[in-house]
Amino acid sequence: MAKAKLGEPTPALESTPSFEGRLRLNQFMYTSSDNEATSLRRSSRLVTPISSTISQARSPRASSKTSSPAPRPIKRKHGGPGEGAGESSNPDTSSQTSTPSPKKKRSNRPKSSYAPPSTYAHLPLLPDVLGPDLLILFVGLNPGIQTARSGHAYAHPSNLFWKLLFSSGITPVPCRAEEDGTLPERFALGNTNIVARPSRNGAELSRAEMDEGVAVLEDKIRKWRPEVVCIVGKSIWESIWRVRKGRAITKAEFRYGWQDETEDMGIPGQSNGKDVETSDLKGARVFVATSTSGLAASLRPEEKERIWKELGDWCKARRRERQAEDLTNE
Repeated sequence: MAKAKLGEPTPALESTPSFEGRLRLNQFMYTSSDNEATSLRRSSRLVTPISSTISQARSPRASSKTSSPAPRPIKRKHGGPGEGAGESSNPDTSSQTSTPSPKKKRSNRPKSSYAPPSTYAHLPLLPDVLGPDLLILFVGLNPGIQTARSGHAYAHPSNLFWKLLFSSGITPVPCRAEEDGTLPERFALGNTNIVARPSRNGAELSRAEMDEGVAVLEDKIRKWRPEVVCIVGKSIWESIWRVRKGRAITKAEFRYGWQDETEDMGIPGQSNGKDVETSDLKGARVFVATSTSGLAASLRPEEKERIWKELGDWCKARRRERQAEDLTNE
């Protein structure tokens, strides 16, 4: 086969192509026109405008997938008599959770903190500090463990009894627990408790044994006839009131300080507040003071000081009167 010169038209292929004829691929290559040469061929995917892509991302369908907030968890109320009975935001479950659970019946059994007398039976009982012609007889709840072990009243270091006696003026000099036995002779003061057995705290006592101690306390007051009975703690006076009145004292009826003359204790001829026989002898006036226990924090220290000072002012004035009477009788 003759070769074609440069620039001459290519002759027609023979019926039987040669190896050289098969390699003439330039005859089948695409040649573009002048207008088409100026524009590049791009895929339709690559030439999509960026703005259209952004608009698709911001379309309602796309935003509905991302902007809808996650469902809030159902809040339930806990504690109280209707535990687990909180309202639900789901209407299908509100009927199941809105019904309060039945209230538990109150049990007459003692509190879990109650400790029977056998718990501290190994500790000795605290002896009373009593005597004739007392100005004030202090009535505490019951001896603590350290008090019982030491054999002296209000012996725990955190107890404020001895500090309040001095700061209020009831004792002219500071005293310690070890000096409790000298109080009647030195200052005409005495000590006793409404419950004799020791315990770690007042919560380990039952209401019944506190109420039973009221009659014993009245007998001591009738025997020794102090001028004033100082109730050292609200719970003691609540027990005395409950035994006398047959009901609990109300908030409106309770007050610290001096009580009415109708509440005098140890009146001869009376039993549990009821007249048995008439008598001209008077009972002891009642002053309700705050608890001196370090665990009692319902009142601020300055409030306790103010209440005890009211009793201290009376004690100092009455002590001066007695001294003046003694000089007159000499």
